[in-house]
Amino acid sequence: GAGKGTGLGLATVYGIIKQSDGSIKVESEPGLGTTFVILLPAVYEKQNAERGQLLPLNPPHGSETILVVEDEPALLRLVRFVLESHGFHVITASDGQSALAAAIAHDGAIDLLLTDVVMPGMSGREIADTFKQRWPDSKILYTSGYTADTVVRYGVETAADAFIQKPYTPLALVGKVRQTLNLPSNSIQANEISNIA
Repeated sequence: GAGKGTGLGLATVYGIIKQSDGSIKVESEPGLGTTFVILLPAVYEKQNAERGQLLPLNPPHGSETILVVEDEPALLRLVRFVLESHGFHVITASDGQSALAAAIAHDGAIDLLLTDVVMPGMSGREIADTFKQRWPDSKILYTSGYTADTVVRYGVETAADAFIQKPYTPLALVGKVRQTLNLPSNSIQANEISNIA
Protein backbone atom coordinates (compact mmCIF):
# COMPACT_ATOMS: atom_id res chain seq x y z
CA GLY A 1 0.00 0.00 0.00
CA ALA A 2 0.93 3.67 -0.22
CA GLY A 3 3.57 4.69 2.29
CA LYS A 4 4.49 1.08 3.10
CA GLY A 5 7.46 -1.06 2.19
CA THR A 6 11.22 -0.84 2.59
CA GLY A 7 11.92 1.31 -0.46
CA LEU A 8 14.37 -1.32 -1.66
CA GLY A 9 12.35 -2.54 -4.64
CA LEU A 10 13.75 -0.13 -7.22
CA ALA A 11 17.25 -0.39 -5.78
CA THR A 12 17.09 -4.18 -6.06
CA VAL A 13 15.84 -4.02 -9.65
CA TYR A 14 18.54 -1.49 -10.53
CA GLY A 15 21.20 -3.75 -8.98
CA ILE A 16 20.03 -6.81 -10.92
CA ILE A 17 19.97 -4.89 -14.20
CA LYS A 18 23.45 -3.40 -13.67
CA GLN A 19 24.87 -6.81 -12.68
CA SER A 20 23.53 -8.10 -15.99
CA ASP A 21 25.23 -5.27 -17.95
CA GLY A 22 21.85 -3.74 -18.75
CA SER A 23 20.32 -0.29 -18.45
CA ILE A 24 17.06 1.15 -17.16
CA LYS A 25 15.21 4.31 -18.18
CA VAL A 26 12.23 5.87 -16.40
CA GLU A 27 9.51 7.85 -18.18
CA SER A 28 6.82 9.48 -16.04
CA GLU A 29 4.00 11.92 -16.83
CA PRO A 30 1.34 13.23 -14.44
CA GLY A 31 -1.93 11.44 -15.05
CA LEU A 32 -0.38 8.93 -17.46
CA GLY A 33 1.67 6.85 -15.05
CA THR A 34 5.24 5.65 -15.14
CA THR A 35 7.01 3.43 -17.64
CA PHE A 36 10.27 1.62 -16.94
CA VAL A 37 12.25 0.67 -20.05
CA ILE A 38 14.76 -2.08 -19.28
CA LEU A 39 17.40 -3.09 -21.81
CA LEU A 40 19.37 -6.31 -21.27
CA PRO A 41 22.09 -7.77 -23.46
CA ALA A 42 21.09 -10.62 -25.76
CA VAL A 43 22.04 -14.09 -24.56
CA TYR A 44 22.64 -16.75 -27.17
CA GLU A 45 22.13 -20.46 -26.76
CA LYS A 46 25.86 -21.21 -26.88
CA GLN A 47 26.46 -18.82 -23.99
CA ASN A 48 23.65 -20.44 -22.00
CA ALA A 49 25.19 -23.86 -22.50
CA GLU A 50 28.58 -22.63 -21.33
CA ARG A 51 27.04 -20.93 -18.36
CA GLY A 52 25.06 -24.05 -17.48
CA GLN A 53 28.28 -26.00 -17.14
CA LEU A 54 29.26 -23.78 -14.21
CA LEU A 55 26.23 -24.88 -12.19
CA PRO A 56 26.64 -27.85 -9.86
CA LEU A 57 25.09 -31.06 -11.16
CA ASN A 58 23.64 -31.81 -7.73
CA PRO A 59 22.43 -28.62 -5.99
CA PRO A 60 23.01 -28.65 -2.21
CA HIS A 61 20.35 -30.29 -0.08
CA GLY A 62 19.84 -30.74 3.63
CA SER A 63 17.48 -31.90 6.33
CA GLU A 64 18.39 -29.39 9.02
CA THR A 65 15.94 -26.99 10.67
CA ILE A 66 16.26 -23.33 9.71
CA LEU A 67 14.56 -20.36 11.35
CA VAL A 68 14.05 -17.61 8.76
CA VAL A 69 13.33 -14.06 9.93
CA GLU A 70 12.26 -11.68 7.16
CA ASP A 71 9.83 -8.75 7.37
CA GLU A 72 8.98 -8.75 3.64
CA PRO A 73 6.12 -11.32 3.31
CA ALA A 74 6.71 -12.19 -0.37
CA LEU A 75 10.42 -12.78 0.19
CA LEU A 76 9.72 -14.80 3.32
CA ARG A 77 7.42 -17.11 1.33
CA LEU A 78 9.97 -17.43 -1.46
CA VAL A 79 12.85 -18.26 0.89
CA ARG A 80 10.70 -20.86 2.62
CA PHE A 81 9.76 -22.44 -0.70
CA VAL A 82 13.38 -22.53 -1.92
CA LEU A 83 14.75 -24.06 1.28
CA GLU A 84 11.94 -26.59 1.67
CA SER A 85 12.33 -27.66 -1.96
CA HIS A 86 15.95 -28.53 -1.09
CA GLY A 87 14.95 -30.68 1.88
CA PHE A 88 15.31 -28.26 4.78
CA HIS A 89 12.70 -27.93 7.54
CA VAL A 90 11.78 -24.23 7.77
CA ILE A 91 10.26 -22.12 10.55
CA THR A 92 9.36 -18.56 9.57
CA ALA A 93 8.86 -15.31 11.44
CA SER A 94 8.38 -11.70 10.36
CA ASP A 95 10.10 -10.01 13.31
CA GLY A 96 12.40 -10.65 16.24
CA GLN A 97 9.82 -11.28 18.93
CA SER A 98 7.84 -13.77 16.86
CA ALA A 99 11.11 -15.46 15.81
CA LEU A 100 12.17 -16.03 19.39
CA ALA A 101 8.67 -17.22 20.32
CA ALA A 102 8.66 -19.65 17.38
CA ALA A 103 12.08 -20.95 18.37
CA ILE A 104 10.96 -21.57 21.94
CA ALA A 105 7.78 -23.31 20.74
CA HIS A 106 9.75 -25.55 18.36
CA ASP A 107 10.33 -29.04 19.73
CA GLY A 108 13.86 -29.86 18.66
CA ALA A 109 17.10 -28.28 17.54
CA ILE A 110 17.33 -25.24 15.29
CA ASP A 111 20.46 -25.61 13.21
CA LEU A 112 20.58 -22.20 11.57
CA LEU A 113 19.08 -18.75 12.01
CA LEU A 114 18.75 -16.89 8.70
CA THR A 115 17.84 -13.30 9.50
CA ASP A 116 17.51 -10.02 7.68
CA VAL A 117 19.74 -7.37 9.25
CA VAL A 118 17.57 -4.24 9.02
CA MET A 119 14.05 -4.71 10.37
CA PRO A 120 11.54 -2.81 12.50
CA GLY A 121 11.94 -3.53 16.20
CA MET A 122 14.85 -5.88 16.83
CA SER A 123 17.66 -5.82 14.28
CA GLY A 124 19.08 -9.04 12.91
CA ARG A 125 22.12 -8.72 15.19
CA GLU A 126 19.90 -8.28 18.25
CA ILE A 127 17.84 -11.32 17.26
CA ALA A 128 21.00 -13.38 16.74
CA ASP A 129 22.57 -12.32 20.04
CA THR A 130 19.42 -13.23 21.98
CA PHE A 131 19.00 -16.46 20.00
CA LYS A 132 22.60 -17.58 20.65
CA GLN A 133 22.16 -17.23 24.41
CA ARG A 134 19.60 -20.05 24.34
CA TRP A 135 20.88 -22.03 21.31
CA PRO A 136 24.67 -21.50 21.36
CA ASP A 137 25.42 -24.28 18.86
CA SER A 138 23.20 -22.85 16.12
CA LYS A 139 24.75 -21.13 13.13
CA ILE A 140 23.81 -17.58 12.09
CA LEU A 141 23.47 -16.34 8.50
CA TYR A 142 22.68 -12.66 7.89
CA THR A 143 21.15 -11.15 4.77
CA SER A 144 20.36 -7.62 3.62
CA GLY A 145 19.67 -5.52 0.55
CA TYR A 146 21.27 -2.47 2.16
CA THR A 147 24.81 -1.34 1.53
CA ALA A 148 27.70 -2.62 3.64
CA ASP A 149 27.89 0.75 5.45
CA THR A 150 24.30 0.44 6.66
CA VAL A 151 24.71 -3.22 7.62
CA VAL A 152 27.80 -2.36 9.70
CA ARG A 153 25.80 0.28 11.57
CA TYR A 154 23.45 -2.53 12.60
CA GLY A 155 26.35 -4.54 14.04
CA VAL A 156 27.05 -6.98 11.21
CA GLU A 157 30.50 -7.20 9.59
CA THR A 158 29.96 -8.66 6.13
CA ALA A 159 33.60 -9.75 5.96
CA ALA A 160 33.54 -11.56 9.32
CA ASP A 161 29.96 -12.78 9.75
CA ALA A 162 28.23 -15.29 7.50
CA PHE A 163 26.38 -12.97 5.11
CA ILE A 164 24.57 -13.11 1.77
CA GLN A 165 23.71 -9.91 -0.11
CA LYS A 166 20.24 -9.41 -1.57
CA PRO A 167 19.29 -9.96 -4.29
CA TYR A 168 20.48 -13.55 -4.50
CA THR A 169 19.51 -16.50 -6.66
CA PRO A 170 17.83 -19.57 -5.12
CA LEU A 171 20.96 -21.61 -5.84
CA ALA A 172 23.20 -19.01 -4.18
CA LEU A 173 20.94 -19.00 -1.10
CA VAL A 174 20.95 -22.77 -0.75
CA GLY A 175 24.71 -22.89 -1.32
CA LYS A 176 25.34 -20.25 1.36
CA VAL A 177 23.02 -22.00 3.81
CA ARG A 178 24.79 -25.32 3.18
CA GLN A 179 28.23 -23.75 3.56
CA THR A 180 27.29 -22.00 6.79
CA LEU A 181 25.81 -25.19 8.25
CA ASN A 182 28.98 -27.10 7.36
CA LEU A 183 31.28 -24.71 9.22
CA PRO A 184 32.56 -25.83 12.62
CA SER A 185 30.96 -23.95 15.51
CA ASN A 186 32.54 -20.58 16.33
CA SER A 187 34.87 -20.74 13.32
CA ILE A 188 33.23 -18.51 10.73
CA GLN A 189 36.06 -16.67 9.05
CA ALA A 190 36.01 -14.11 6.26
CA ASN A 191 37.99 -16.25 3.83
CA GLU A 192 35.62 -19.19 4.33
CA ILE A 193 32.47 -17.13 3.84
CA SER A 194 33.38 -14.89 0.93
CA ASN A 195 33.75 -17.62 -1.68
CA ILE A 196 30.06 -18.51 -2.07
CA ALA A 197 28.07 -16.47 -4.61
